[in-house]
Amino acid sequence: MPPLSGLRVILRARGVAAAYAGRLLGTMGAEVVLLEPPQGSPLRGEPPFLAPGVSALFAYLAAGMSSRVCDDPAATGALLSEADVLIDDTPLAERDALGLDEASIARRHPDLVHVSVLPFGAHGPKAVWKAEEINIQHASGEGNLLPNGLSVELFPDRPPVKIYGHFASLQGGIAAALGALSALWVRPEIGGQFVDVASQDAALAVGAFAIQRLGDGSIEHRVERSFRYGGVIPCADGHVELLTLEQRQWEGLVKLLGEPEWALDPALEDPLERSRQGPMINRHIRAWAAVRKVEDIVRDGQALSVPLAKYYTPAEVVRDPHERVRGLFQPVETGAGVFDMLVSPFQFDGAPMALRGGPPALEARDNQYSDCRA
Repeated sequence: MPPLSGLRVILRARGVAAAYAGRLLGTMGAEVVLLEPPQGSPLRGEPPFLAPGVSALFAYLAAGMSSRVCDDPAATGALLSEADVLIDDTPLAERDALGLDEASIARRHPDLVHVSVLPFGAHGPKAVWKAEEINIQHASGEGNLLPNGLSVELFPDRPPVKIYGHFASLQGGIAAALGALSALWVRPEIGGQFVDVASQDAALAVGAFAIQRLGDGSIEHRVERSFRYGGVIPCADGHVELLTLEQRQWEGLVKLLGEPEWALDPALEDPLERSRQGPMINRHIRAWAAVRKVEDIVRDGQALSVPLAKYYTPAEVVRDPHERVRGLFQPVETGAGVFDMLVSPFQFDGAPMALRGGPPALEARDNQYSDCRA
């Protein structure tokens, strides 16, 4: 039995963070009901599209959920009376009229775990601010540090950009799912709780190392934010990532490189000196790797305990035997055909999780509630 079997989650999601929180709980076995306006969730219109009108983003986030077209406060209240968790990203200014404000939910549904997911949280001076993914990334400090490493070397004039996709919003979704689980853990003792999640805070936590360095008087910059040597290494037919933190790993790298004279310099036995000589070391590593194939470097390097791995294309990830053994992907009908879809980044008791199915169709019918159309 999945760990959250028997749990019911009501989800109101205009954005990625709330939807991903629902997706994570649904992956663990909860029944997730997505409440949509008559025109459907805005996520249904988000690119990229698998086919006309079929959003790949929505297909992934809503996989395994059911959908109810429900824009009536009384009907929503009826659904909440039978639910364990509400995940909601409705803007604060709209919550009172819908009966979805913190006080109303606590009064009417005292055992409900009420998870609010907003860009800057539900309390504080920025609670009413709107934000898109790029705003959250830069508000959390991560955007200022992009691009870095090999990217900033190849494109030194490129301005600060965002990580592809919905990185910061997904962090908000993870925090919301964890907050819901924490509140559920203690619900038998204290009842329902209001869980306030800010995607900015969640994304800020990812850059904790940069924040920690502020205490040392050091402000990170994208030009300097890279491993002193290693990192992303271009090869003859692709890229690998290399990182050596321990002395034995450095010694394995020297053997992998063929024990060249420059690498046998006694001064490089000192890790601090290696750090100072990072640019010189990387020039040699890149010259060596540029004429060699990825698979050869990975095979020989891992045999010497050198921490390195290949950068895979999406198609290679899906076909990889390791991912198949772990059950990381599941064929899912999306409305535009069957696609291999990432199920979950975690397992329980060594077993992969499973999706209930694909994304729900908006026009499905269910007469369980007269004021809601499913």
